[in-house]
Amino acid sequence: MSPQIIFNLHLILGYVAWLLCFGVYILPRFKSMDLVAAQRAIATLHSFRFFGLVFILPGIVGPNLPAAGFATFAAYWDLATGVLAILALLTARIRPLFWLFVVAFNLVGTIDLILDYYHAVQVGLPALAGQLGATYAIPIIYVPLLMITHVTAFYLLLRPQPQAIRVLASDAAAS
Repeated sequence: MSPQIIFNLHLILGYVAWLLCFGVYILPRFKSMDLVAAQRAIATLHSFRFFGLVFILPGIVGPNLPAAGFATFAAYWDLATGVLAILALLTARIRPLFWLFVVAFNLVGTIDLILDYYHAVQVGLPALAGQLGATYAIPIIYVPLLMITHVTAFYLLLRPQPQAIRVLASDAAAS
């Protein structure tokens, strides 16, 4: 099999495996949790995205990995997402800031991953998969989970929150 086929197969199977795991074990738990607790769990996972800087660390990836077309963008947008997730965790008790950082890290992180896929296609990353070296596991194992949790974070934010609505309504009536 060619490197392109193996890389694409790995990527697809990474999504399949995580979706199966997520649907059975993680999503039901998130749905049963308080919204803040669920978002904190997602932020905790994304707080490790500083690890994306490894794409620009000399000696880790091959010298032919296109830094300008893929690695640099992926590294710094991952860092930004990770810092925003950490800020969400640090501000969990200051709810307006917490929600701002939750939305921010999910928006930045989702844009990062979508643009990383775009850049990967533009530079022909599947054919250069060997240049990823030790970072090969990131797009195959970690990125599918990151994208799934971003989608889940938005789903949780946008789904009706009957208890929260009642609390807000009673707070407004008391004012």
